[in-house]
Formats: sequence, C-alpha cells, structure tokens
Amino acid sequence: MTAPHEISRDSLLRQGFVLECTTLAWNVIGIVVLAVAAVSARSVALAGFGLDSLIEIGASTVVIWELSGTGEARQQRALRLIGVGFAALAVYLLVQSTWVLAAGYHPHHSPLGIGWTAVTAVVMFALAAGKARTGAALDNPVLKTEGRVTLIDGLLAAAVLLGLVLNTAVGWWWADPAAGYVLVYYAVREVREILTGGH
Repeated sequence: MTAPHEISRDSLLRQGFVLECTTLAWNVIGIVVLAVAAVSARSVALAGFGLDSLIEIGASTVVIWELSGTGEARQQRALRLIGVGFAALAVYLLVQSTWVLAAGYHPHHSPLGIGWTAVTAVVMFALAAGKARTGAALDNPVLKTEGRVTLIDGLLAAAVLLGLVLNTAVGWWWADPAAGYVLVYYAVREVREILTGGH
C-alpha cells in the first residue's frame, strides 16, 4: 500500500524540480534584462533587483541540490547558503541606496525596467504559490523557505516597479533608492528568519 504514496511523492518532487528550474531560467534571463535596464537608467533599485535575481538563482540551485538528496544536515547547509546570499544583498543595497540619496543622484526613466518588473511580479507570485503548496505537501523546509524567497522576489519586483513608475510619472527620483531600502528590509528579515530557525 506504499506505492500510491511513493508515486505521489515522486510527482511532488518532479513538480518541485519544475518550479525551481522555471525560477532559475526566468532569473537567468532577468539578470541580462536588468543589467541592461540598470546601466541605461543608472538605477540603484534595478541593480539591486538584478542582484536579488542572482541570489534567487543561487537559492534555486541550492533547492535543486537539496531535493536530489536527503538529510537534516543537507537541509541546514542549504538554508544557510540562502541566508548568506540575502545578507550580502542587504549590505550592498544599504550602501548603494544611502550613497544615491546623499549624492542626490537622479536616475533616468526606464520603460524596459518597468515592463520587466511588472511581468516578473506576476510570475514570481505564481511560482511562490506553487512552491508553498509543494513544499507543504512534501514537508520540505528548504522548498518552503525558497518559496518565501520567491514571494519576496515578487514583492520586491512590485516595490521596484512602484519606484520606477513614480520617477517616470511625477519625477520622484528618490523613489528609486527608497525602493532599494525596501529590498534591504526584506533581505534582513529573511536572513533573521533563516538563521533563527523561523522557517
């Protein structure tokens, strides 16, 4: 009577792999798009979101690695690796956003950045929902944690989008580095939850 359970678990594992590989592919493309958009607009928020995409690639790779094996030690190493990535992102964005605000630097408009972050927000929310369901069904803390990372990715895409739109529509240049601070807040919160076992 264990066959149906095993088939179901195998199916869930395949679903987890598909979700992570989709996230991985999307963010690989996103790094290129965001690099072009960030350089052309000189936007700290877009640059930070590009780094967040890089961390998401690392997190997805970690989860794919973890799903292919078992064991508490493997899960804990995977969670720590995700946490380190978020800590690095928080430090970078804190320094960059503060420097841009202090210098009063005005980023340019970015139609490419607006389009990409809008679509990315929708895609990340859909992937996060799938990872939350699959991670809960598998009782896998790493997949559930990475699902939260993906949800945060969607929220950050929305925050960066808002900053870009405000800069374009009403000239609020400071909205761009302010969006960078939003990314710092979520990154620090995620690091704390991962390191204190809040997953």
